[in-house]
Amino acid sequence: MRVLVTGTAGFIGFHLAKRLLADGHCVTGYDGMTPYYNVNLKKRRLAVLEESAEYTHVTGMLEDVDQLSAAAETADPEIIVHLAAQAGVRNSLEHPEAYISANLVGTFNVMELARKLKPKHFMLASTSSVYAGNQGVPFVESEMADWPITLYAATKKANEAMSHSYAHLWGIPTTAFRFFTVYGPWGRPDMAPMKFLDLIESGKPIEVYGHGQMRRDFTFIDDLIEAVIGLIDCVPKMGTPVVAEGVTDTISPVAPWRVVNIGNGHPVELMDFIEALEQALGKTADKKLLPMQKGDVVETFASNKLLTALTGYLPKVGIEEGVQRLVAWHRGQVRYGI
Repeated sequence: MRVLVTGTAGFIGFHLAKRLLADGHCVTGYDGMTPYYNVNLKKRRLAVLEESAEYTHVTGMLEDVDQLSAAAETADPEIIVHLAAQAGVRNSLEHPEAYISANLVGTFNVMELARKLKPKHFMLASTSSVYAGNQGVPFVESEMADWPITLYAATKKANEAMSHSYAHLWGIPTTAFRFFTVYGPWGRPDMAPMKFLDLIESGKPIEVYGHGQMRRDFTFIDDLIEAVIGLIDCVPKMGTPVVAEGVTDTISPVAPWRVVNIGNGHPVELMDFIEALEQALGKTADKKLLPMQKGDVVETFASNKLLTALTGYLPKVGIEEGVQRLVAWHRGQVRYGI
């Protein structure tokens, strides 16, 4: 199978490309190598992928239509997985223009590519942040998620709507997946799990927002990748919902399109996550408790019933195991510096 993956130097894109290559597929990766966080980490991920003869990399921004077209010519993809984006909830408060450019204009360019190439399945990343204004948990895909509280979340919800329109207009089978707090080896250094790990390991204080009272549905990277792999073959077909007890499919009545949560399904207190890190590291964190930041939410909690009904897969890596695996990987690496 030939797959075009955007964002392959990023955390999730790297792991997905690595898994696809291990499964014997041909992967063309596309990434802008932007300096949102340490580019050396991105280069190290890319070097791992380039060890495979079945991996081809094209460097370019999503806004660069010529480079995207070059990647498409190289890939001739049967599947397109669009993961590249400007990420980060808090950063969107300070640099909103980057989110409009990459997440709206860039995603439009990728959708235009899909319109021309007509892949068997177009898949794109959304986020649990689209649920931020919702009050009830667990978050279920069939419930309204129309109250984003950050521009990052708003651009991702817009991506879902944009992709639905393209699925309807051009018959592109499309799946959008909403990721929930993904962590694990090779993780983003700007996210709390890796940031906490680095600071505790080096004996520096950590800033704990919301006074540690927040709950997050921490999802280990291996579980997320297994779910995405399973969804590749779950090609949406208009008017053919999956039927399972207690499940409401999000298949559109007017397009071959659906949205699926990918989360562990077991929210964890932030202080319990920090305690798991302390135990795995054998060190005690110096915690600086602070109020919640603008754009934060108290809890994220995924319903993964639709994911399981579609793929048969249920995320299974708990916090203790996931954190131990993260720490073991981290201690075996040459420090990339943050």
